[in-house]
Amino acid sequence: MAEAKRDYYEVLGVSKTATDEELKKAYRKLAKKYHPDANPDNREEAEQKFKELNEAYEVLSDKQKRAMYDQFGHSGPNGYSNDFSGFSGFEGFSGASGFGGMDFDLNDIFSSFFGGSTRKRNTNGPVRGRDLKIRVEITFEEAAFGVNKEVTVSREEQCDVCKGSGCKPGTSPETCRVCGGSGQVRTTQNTILGSFSSIRTCDNCAGTGKVIATPCSECRGRGTVKKQRKIKVSIPAGIDDGQVISLNGEGEPGLRGGAPGNLYINISVKKHQLFTRKGDSIFCDVHVSFPQAALGAIIDVPTLAAQVEKFDLPEGTQTGSIFTLKGKGIKNINGRGVGDLYFTVIVDVPKRLNSEQREVIKKLAEVSGEDFSTGKRRKFF
Repeated sequence: MAEAKRDYYEVLGVSKTATDEELKKAYRKLAKKYHPDANPDNREEAEQKFKELNEAYEVLSDKQKRAMYDQFGHSGPNGYSNDFSGFSGFEGFSGASGFGGMDFDLNDIFSSFFGGSTRKRNTNGPVRGRDLKIRVEITFEEAAFGVNKEVTVSREEQCDVCKGSGCKPGTSPETCRVCGGSGQVRTTQNTILGSFSSIRTCDNCAGTGKVIATPCSECRGRGTVKKQRKIKVSIPAGIDDGQVISLNGEGEPGLRGGAPGNLYINISVKKHQLFTRKGDSIFCDVHVSFPQAALGAIIDVPTLAAQVEKFDLPEGTQTGSIFTLKGKGIKNINGRGVGDLYFTVIVDVPKRLNSEQREVIKKLAEVSGEDFSTGKRRKFF
């Protein structure tokens, strides 16, 4: 007993009121899912479903066939099932018997159903050169004020002997005998569904359509050779660790007239012995003596400009106090002003005292009400 056919609407997963656009959308989605070439591990089952799917869509996408199917179903108006092959208007429809030896081009199928194009690409056109990346280390001061550097780059450049052709001087590339110069090779596969054709890049010429029979002795057919180049680069003031400078056109050369790639320089900034940075602001510690902190003093604050800045430290300054010098930080790389310098005061307490210093401090303690004998102390200020 023959296996009962599934309802065509059920096969496509649509309702009986589905529009032509809904039918087409459903068919495209399922055709992609069940195409035999997309299911190499379960090809036989996929072929059956793909065949069933095409049969359903061929009927429902035709208004006359669809109307007859909606009225009589699979049996037809005379009560027998022959997949509509005996009715007017159904000529050429092969139903469950396959695709009648039709030759399918997979590139046409995937291009029309799933978007994009798998047709021949221009493999002989210009190709942009490869981008290069290097790392350059600079000092904290160089990052703050900017610097000019000369960097060494190893890159492929056009061969001077063959002028980039890859051929021995006096010779030229030949047309590929495998693809005939097209750069692509068509293959055909016969299945129970018919003949399926596909196009792939030619292995013999790598898709260029040309082969070099007599390669250049210098570059061995590549058209380029590795060279060391010194390139001058201007590093702007205010650049920070991890930022990247782009030099357009300083990468590797393009092929067949293509534009050269770019050179990307990753900046690494050395740590400073005194300063740290956050954005455009810099931070440091400034040590002062106990008398300076207690009485106040004019102190020297270091800056990045290799000079000190005078600062009036107020009396009674506590260790850990933070003060600001406006505009003594780092210039913004985008020209939006200059950052500030923040310094933290560290009060140094002497570890060893001579007799005179000890007496003075004891006297200060007495005046301040400190009683060392009982262990009772209170703050000086």
